[in-house]
Amino acid sequence: SKMSEGDAEMKAEGEGEAAVSAPAEPGSVPENPDQAVLAEKAATEAQEKIDAQALPIRTYLDQTVVPILLQGLSDLVKTRPDDPVEYLAAYLLKHNPKNSKK
Repeated sequence: SKMSEGDAEMKAEGEGEAAVSAPAEPGSVPENPDQAVLAEKAATEAQEKIDAQALPIRTYLDQTVVPILLQGLSDLVKTRPDDPVEYLAAYLLKHNPKNSKK
């Protein structure tokens, strides 16, 4: 009979927590979803900066520059412009993944 009392107490506590936390979520989320999204994005970007500083050089380059650079070089070889450096620079600026996120 002691176990059933304990179960009843735990159940009552659980119900109380659910009743307390459930109304908080719907109230806080619709309040300003854009602000929450911006805060989450800022936190993610800050964490990515910290992570990027800790990466080995090769890993950092592979994750940030190499993919777009290879695409640009591939396009450069197909196009063979008169000024390849200028062409590649323009390609990188135009296709910069950081610009499309903002």
